[in-house]
Amino acid sequence: MTPATYAVLNLEALQHNLACVRQAAPNAKVMAVIKANAYGHGLLRVAAKLPNVDAFAVARVDEAVRLRQAGFTQRIAVLEGFTCNEELQALLRYDIEAVIHCPEQLAILNTYSAEQTLSVWLKHDSGMNRLGFKTATVLAAYQQLMACKAVKKPLQLMTHLANADNRQDATTDKQIHLFNQTIAQFSGERSIANSAGILGWTEALSDWVRPGIMLYGVSPFAEQTAAQLGLKPVMSLHSQLIAVKDITIGESIGYSGRWVCEKTTRYGVVAIGYGDGYPRYAKTGTPVLVNGQRVPLIGRVSMDMITVDLGSQPHAKPGDPVILWGNGLAVEEIAAWSDTIPYTLLCGITQRVQIVEQAEVKG
Repeated sequence: MTPATYAVLNLEALQHNLACVRQAAPNAKVMAVIKANAYGHGLLRVAAKLPNVDAFAVARVDEAVRLRQAGFTQRIAVLEGFTCNEELQALLRYDIEAVIHCPEQLAILNTYSAEQTLSVWLKHDSGMNRLGFKTATVLAAYQQLMACKAVKKPLQLMTHLANADNRQDATTDKQIHLFNQTIAQFSGERSIANSAGILGWTEALSDWVRPGIMLYGVSPFAEQTAAQLGLKPVMSLHSQLIAVKDITIGESIGYSGRWVCEKTTRYGVVAIGYGDGYPRYAKTGTPVLVNGQRVPLIGRVSMDMITVDLGSQPHAKPGDPVILWGNGLAVEEIAAWSDTIPYTLLCGITQRVQIVEQAEVKG
């Protein structure tokens, strides 16, 4: 039985989007970013559909260990690295790579005396001002890692772009130039480009690229849609009408009664709310697909339900299908109506939303 509210994953679209990565960066190795439960799509499910990527990237050690314990043999890099000796031991035990970004990690490595060695990515902070060694200290960090017996050689080198989603911003050019200049004499493969870097900055295409949001069929650019970039959405969010009612002039709908009826109309109640991950702050007018046609959201989003204006659909009835995003309604558009970004919507799908693969939906 298909539940009232569920997310459908088109995993063929995932393969298509990976092909777009390879087309944009034909000479680069691909490190698929599957952190945060693969941006809400399911860590193990997505990893299983990407057997030909060169490596995976996750944010935290437990994500990487979960992949290894599930039998994945690809290279795995932990973008936040390790924070303690226990995490370092887990990385060594499972042959997982770590991003080295702070002196505290160097200190832990320098006291480690096991026979195994750790593959590392030295991170240069070229302007993101989050993780990484500043230009003035990255050489010393590189030298310490090269001298450390616990570290495999050669090292790998990376930075992260802060503003690559804005192609008019000069910051990205400055970051790329600073990174390349700073590590010019260092040995080891390089990685700069995230999704926006891959699609918008050819100068960022180095030995490795790190696609994240584009793998899931979402544009990293506000001014350009995923469809315009040739990407296909992987996730679509579905529900159904559970009630259809009439409302007359002067009546209000929902908490606080902010939406007041200005002309007699029909409206529908949809079985989805912020308890499922639909954005709490979606505005009145946010598009929703009912029977494949756009209708506007009216009233506040509640925990389990939303309401939509069905004045344009006189024959709509309980049980009719509803799409909240995907399949003709881009998640980027819903994010814009909600004053947020697509990442938060994809990652925010809650546990009570059943996730099914496209082939499972029929019947």
